[in-house]
Amino acid sequence: MKTARLRPERLKELILFVLIVGTLVGFSLAIDDYLSGRFFNRVTQGVAVTAVLAAGQSLVIITRNIDLSVGSIAGVSAYVTGDLLGDRVGTNSVVAVLIAVGIGAGLGLLNGALVSLGRIPSIIVTLGTLAIYRTWLISYADARTITADSLPQWLVDLPRSTVFRIGEFEFRTMFVLAVVVVVALQLALGRLRLGRMVYAIGSNPEAARQAGLPDRRITLAAFTACGALAGLGGFLVLARFGTITVTAGQGLELESIAAAVVGGVSTLGGSGTIVGSLFGTVLIALLNQSLVRVPQISEFVRDAVLGLLILLAVVVDGLLSRRFTARRTIMASDSTGRGDVPAVDDRDVAVVGGTP
Repeated sequence: MKTARLRPERLKELILFVLIVGTLVGFSLAIDDYLSGRFFNRVTQGVAVTAVLAAGQSLVIITRNIDLSVGSIAGVSAYVTGDLLGDRVGTNSVVAVLIAVGIGAGLGLLNGALVSLGRIPSIIVTLGTLAIYRTWLISYADARTITADSLPQWLVDLPRSTVFRIGEFEFRTMFVLAVVVVVALQLALGRLRLGRMVYAIGSNPEAARQAGLPDRRITLAAFTACGALAGLGGFLVLARFGTITVTAGQGLELESIAAAVVGGVSTLGGSGTIVGSLFGTVLIALLNQSLVRVPQISEFVRDAVLGLLILLAVVVDGLLSRRFTARRTIMASDSTGRGDVPAVDDRDVAVVGGTP
């Protein structure tokens, strides 16, 4: 009789959820008025931007690549969109979002073309475009700053707009939008054939090519989607801060990678979930905001905690991967010994450790 077992990515999500709850309980015992609506709003507003970028970064990492340029893409999208809205204050909100997403998608498409068609390692491509996109933005901005008073009122009011509330806890529009994006992307990866192909290519690129999967087009699509989400993240940066300079988005590439890795997305590709990256984002934001309220802990210690989280995430990923690989090997040997050969269809091609 078969027993129900957690898949590795579900186990990682469960571990993260327990860590988040444990962090909340621990700090609530140490800090007065910790679980307040004001603190909740601070955490969720920070999570909104990083979660969207981490979702895109996760897509790319699952394909065995990485995008170091998402911070620059978010900065370009935020500044150019703000500049256009300043000249056209009556622009519709949907059009403004589409402008930011379109800018990001175009820059992501360029990254993807260089990686998939040019066969250049993604770390080299995106390290270069990180600097190129930022340099272009400096030239375009010409030392000008986008200020909140030049933006439409609906955009200025967006960070404070609330979808619903539970007691003193407000679920604001930006956070709800980020959660909707994460859930939609997770459903697409888990339910659509295209999503299964993303995992297949990341798990075993050579086997995926031999099976006839369009690895170049999938990689191109992953980078384009990552750029589009970085553009959306840039729009959220514009809404959140209002005042935008050429430094907008700096550091977000590292935050997005950290959130994805802590969230259980394997740096070896082919494994991880978008929901996991959201949990990773929440845990990091929660620790950052909580440690700030402990005066005895310095900024350097906070950075060390984040570094430790990343190392632990990589170690846990390695241990779980080896354990589940060994279990699959034993199960396959048992099946062969009994003469039971399981049927394989195109949905199972090369998917190792990922969501089918």
